[in-house]
Amino acid sequence: MSEIKKKEISGKVRDAGVVGAGGAGFPTHVKLSAQAEIVIVNAAECEPLLKTDQQLAARYPELLVKGLTLAMESTGAQKGIIALKAKYKDAIAALQPYIRNKDNLGISIMPDIYPAGDEVITIWLTTGRRVPPGGIPLNIGVVVNNVQTLINVAKAVDGTPVTTRTLTVTGAVKNPITVTLPIGTSIRDVLALAGGGSEDLSYINGGPMMGTLITDLSAPVTKTTGGLIALPNNHMLIQRKRMTVDNILRIAKTVCEQCSFCTELCPRHIIGHELSPHRLIRAVNYKNIGDPLLVTSALTCSECGVCEAYACPVGISPLRVNIALKAELRAKGIKYQGELGKEDPMAKHRLIPSARLMDRLRLRPWYKEAPLSLDIYEPDEVVLKLQQHIGAPAVPAVKVGDLVSVGQLIGEIPEGALGAKVHASLEGTVTQITPQAITIGKGGAAK
Repeated sequence: MSEIKKKEISGKVRDAGVVGAGGAGFPTHVKLSAQAEIVIVNAAECEPLLKTDQQLAARYPELLVKGLTLAMESTGAQKGIIALKAKYKDAIAALQPYIRNKDNLGISIMPDIYPAGDEVITIWLTTGRRVPPGGIPLNIGVVVNNVQTLINVAKAVDGTPVTTRTLTVTGAVKNPITVTLPIGTSIRDVLALAGGGSEDLSYINGGPMMGTLITDLSAPVTKTTGGLIALPNNHMLIQRKRMTVDNILRIAKTVCEQCSFCTELCPRHIIGHELSPHRLIRAVNYKNIGDPLLVTSALTCSECGVCEAYACPVGISPLRVNIALKAELRAKGIKYQGELGKEDPMAKHRLIPSARLMDRLRLRPWYKEAPLSLDIYEPDEVVLKLQQHIGAPAVPAVKVGDLVSVGQLIGEIPEGALGAKVHASLEGTVTQITPQAITIGKGGAAK
């Protein structure tokens, strides 16, 4: 493939503001500018209750395969793998006609375990390759994108920027649903589309394991909003996410019995990373005394939550301790310098069956169908954050009072910086611009 064609694909993806829709929002055009051997579609969606990726793959298989093919062309990859679970039968059936008779494309069926959707585990399960600790998939010739990201890539090459987000709204809402809506729609409005819930509910942005507690329902949906889960205030997940780091450390010092279950079930540890949560708890309890390399291994934690939500028999959260350690180490500019060790011979038997995780998290009452709606909701106002991605915030390209149309560029990447463009998701008037966001109110029309 010519260098011109590669730059054309990544350039259109850059212009469309595509970022990783399944994670922290790494600008996708940067990934597609690299060289790789394999492109993997992460369609595992292993977080309980969420349905978005499997439903999008079933509904838009042609766009997904087109996005995968474009990513392969851009990176020079010779192989494309769509990684999903056997139970996603509708998605598999929809995809098969588009990959049939194509030797360089295939479907890889992963076990129904957690965390199959973690990109390091996805790569290991589908290719046998292991990402080194502190490394990235490109270190072993792999690029990973999720379903919605690659659908956005396909649209970007056709000239359509990212202005909408599809997400599952589920849990203790009246009508669980998967909806597509303009980026910038308030979370309160999204919850209303699912019929809302009672006053004694709390909400999680993302999945029950890795999601964060929502403290402001007026906050806007972004390109990376993973899903909205409503649970009763007294649910164990809500109570755990409300615990302060000080309380967690106090509990760890009091009751940690060094059983090492957290380490034995840690997905990073079992594939050969040094990360050992029980040893990190011990180090923190004794003011980080011990091997400095061990302490810095906290930087390799994927924050999957297995240690706190499943492994620990006494309710400690090694996850939150690791997060606190990571913040402290990064503030000091410290990086992890360890190497990849041996894979645990029992590794694949230590991964957690999804059904068992659901029971442990007491989520069975909230496991409901959340059908994909084909309607696109249009709010009266959107608040578009200028930083919905890893990198520098976008720079406003409009001013208050401007009339804008859907898809119009309103936020530009700062010169020479890593970032992503932002586009209007609503036709109307720019009513406010702050260093954090641009607000557009419905009304008026762009000239």
